Amino acid sequence: MSDCAAQLDASLYDQINAMASRLLHDRNGLGDLISSIGDDLSAREDALNDLERTVRALRDEHFVQRAAHLRSYIGLEDGNPQDRLAAVATQLVEQAENAENLSVPAIAAVFTAHPTFALADHVYDLLTERAENPEKPLPCLQTHRRDAPPTLAHEQALALAAILRGRDALDALTACLIQEMSSRWAGEADHVDPAPVVLASWVGFDTDGRNDIGWWDTIRIRLELKLAQLQRLETGLATLGLQDSALAMRVRRAIEAVNTQHASCPIGRDATPLEIQTFAQTLIFHREKALLDARELLPLFRDAMSALSSDRDATLHLRTLRAGFITHGLGIAHIHTRLNAAQIYNVARTRLGLMDDPALPSRRRVLLAKIDEALSDLSPRAVDFGSLLVEPASAARLMMTMAQILKHIDSGTPIRFLIAETESGYTLLATLWLARLFGIQDHQIEISPLFETESALENGETILEEAFHSPHWRAYLRANGRLSLQFGYSDSGRYVGQLAATNLVERLRNRTLALLKEHDLEDVALTLFDTHGESIGRGAHPFTLRQRLNYFSPARTRIAMLEAGVNCRVETAFQGGDGYTLFGTNALAASTIATLAEHVADVPKKMDDPIYARPDFAADFFSTIAIDMGTLVDDPGYAALLSAFGPSLIDKTGSRPSARQSDTATVTRITHPSQLRAIPNNAILQQLGWWANVLHGLGNAAQRHPDTFEQFAKGSPRFREAMDFARQALAHSDLAVLRATIRQLDPGLWLDRAAQAKDEESRQHLLTISRGLEILRFWVSAPAMFRRIQTDHIALRAAWPDAPQMDVREKLLHAIRFALIDRLWVLSTHIPYFGPRNTLTREAITNLILCLDVPRALHLLEDLFPVSGPSISNLDFGEPGDAGEECGFTREHEQIFKPLKRHFDLMREVGVAIMHANRAFG
Repeated sequence: MSDCAAQLDASLYDQINAMASRLLHDRNGLGDLISSIGDDLSAREDALNDLERTVRALRDEHFVQRAAHLRSYIGLEDGNPQDRLAAVATQLVEQAENAENLSVPAIAAVFTAHPTFALADHVYDLLTERAENPEKPLPCLQTHRRDAPPTLAHEQALALAAILRGRDALDALTACLIQEMSSRWAGEADHVDPAPVVLASWVGFDTDGRNDIGWWDTIRIRLELKLAQLQRLETGLATLGLQDSALAMRVRRAIEAVNTQHASCPIGRDATPLEIQTFAQTLIFHREKALLDARELLPLFRDAMSALSSDRDATLHLRTLRAGFITHGLGIAHIHTRLNAAQIYNVARTRLGLMDDPALPSRRRVLLAKIDEALSDLSPRAVDFGSLLVEPASAARLMMTMAQILKHIDSGTPIRFLIAETESGYTLLATLWLARLFGIQDHQIEISPLFETESALENGETILEEAFHSPHWRAYLRANGRLSLQFGYSDSGRYVGQLAATNLVERLRNRTLALLKEHDLEDVALTLFDTHGESIGRGAHPFTLRQRLNYFSPARTRIAMLEAGVNCRVETAFQGGDGYTLFGTNALAASTIATLAEHVADVPKKMDDPIYARPDFAADFFSTIAIDMGTLVDDPGYAALLSAFGPSLIDKTGSRPSARQSDTATVTRITHPSQLRAIPNNAILQQLGWWANVLHGLGNAAQRHPDTFEQFAKGSPRFREAMDFARQALAHSDLAVLRATIRQLDPGLWLDRAAQAKDEESRQHLLTISRGLEILRFWVSAPAMFRRIQTDHIALRAAWPDAPQMDVREKLLHAIRFALIDRLWVLSTHIPYFGPRNTLTREAITNLILCLDVPRALHLLEDLFPVSGPSISNLDFGEPGDAGEECGFTREHEQIFKPLKRHFDLMREVGVAIMHANRAFG
């Protein structure tokens, strides 16, 4: 038992068990329990103290379970990670035809800074430490929430810490590989740097949808990655006693130069031309000293190796250092940049005068011909930092930034260029034109379309084929040697359903292979990057990392690639706070890297899955889900459900800026899910207790083929993996919880309560809530939407009667939150009347609180009702005066505003507890 649990009174657990029993056995247990908790909060002053202890106890229970799941997820229970690394190294060497095969990366871990930093840093640390050591005591913490959203710099620091642990684990794998290679090939493999697993990052380089990352921020972060790589090498050389070697002295000179470059890089939102001039001159003046290509050090590595030739252990260590350094280039990890296709179109429009919309098929052929013509008649432009300073187009600025990184920081490592919302082959050709325009060589940029929307996944083959028809694109692929594709699950999952999205991705991969064969490009390597995260709301398999890798890189696809002779690298994203926990300690990082390497080594030999023999069933089943999910997304009630409480249920979890809010009391409403980002969308569904993006449409699809559904759920490994997503979603979804949300928003419920009120004052408070909900009009469309979901779920339960259900203690958390919301709303009706101030009225404040935007409401109330007036007792105003009375609003703060904040904070803590139960955010 943890320290914190040991300190809790047994009576608390008795109370929790009693409340859980009511939910389990009473027909109207949820509604009755919500009312009971609410009545207690109204009647007893110390009831909130008890409820806070209850929430913390439930939160910690789920936290412990989450840590245990993290431990099993990465296979830490499968054996000592170091032993696993040694075993998989042996397997990889035995399978390799020659040593050079092991120098080609086969899998990559990509660190991204999606807004999933939902917990305080020390809580993430505690989670990973507990996962590593289940006996670690759990301290009693008041909250697991962050003090404030992370900044970009903070996200970068957290990513870097995770990457460094990942690099340590890679070194352990590399050392084992080198030993096995030396045993098998003796001196023949001495020059080979094994690299089956590599690391990459797009933290600070993802500019899609944000304008708070200046191009100098991107360059500064890139310099920091270079500095970390050089410092890592310097430390390793010192450990070997090589601090006075020519190699170490050259590395120290480079570190000094990079530090000078970094110190001159501007910081902040704006930079003056003079600051940019100084930075440009400093960067360029020191670039040779700072190194431009990791391979420049190879001769010095050889000299240092000769000095250690008699010491096998030291030689092994130095070869390990060399492999990590050369593989990752002049950066602690490879980098990915990202922007939106629309930004590419803007540049082509302004620089080439291409005004047609590529989304219109009738005009696309014209655009493709014109961009081909532009590629044929292209004169590269010289890029300097002055060009960056005056360039208004974001896509041009990012491409220029890449050109400057390649010229002045690392010319030997290609940069991945991800393009979100790619809808046409024109997008790829226009990107190639822009890269060549700014002098980037074909081998230095990996242009990668992101297929995430339903349209892109459905038409991905056409998009690629449009590009393949261009001789410029085919020449680029041959020069680069690699076709990079990226598949997104967050947006596709929320629009077409998570299950249908994965089916579309697998189909597009197979079509891509067919295109390579058709265009005689099978000698071009393929990179398949899946940007799912640690939650099934973002596409990752919920049970183990091994299953996750097998799910997005299924045996059928891998066998097809092997048979075609196409070299294929798979990549997987580790997103934000959740993803970094898989690298949260050295042991966790080693276990994660071992699992990635084991996936590479586990080469499938055959595939007998019966679902592939029934393409008719698969096509109908998954298209039914996609159609139903599309209908739900367009249902006004679904937008109302997401908008009612919306992001107010959750803390802000990333540095990406949210929509600007004014100091007025206007309620921000969404009219369609597209107005929410994918991760908040998913997080809201999880907090509402109904994972529609995974479940909706599944009942209808199963009902259409009940016998086949049951047959494949038992006999098809691939279909069973898909149903694992539904199992996880159903284990954290409950129709009664969703129904309670709909009822909470119904003005009629509050009218009924008003009719039963015991006194006039209470009646008026309840009528105020009813009037506010009437104005917000969530009740108009939400009930019909609920019936749509309920109908589908009834069909699912009929086809799958033993499907999982929400655990009663998780359901208890929802009940507590409903009671807290009730109390928040009633407290809001006690706010004193004040005369309208421009658009600010008491009704507007009440409506903010009905939408749970309590922080903004309290901010406005503190201005309206200050605790005290200014002190004037020691001031002389030149004449007698005693007409004024010092007057503040202490009573309102103590009896209304502070309780509002306290109830709201506890409501958010309930959200953290639910997140622990779900095991991820969004």
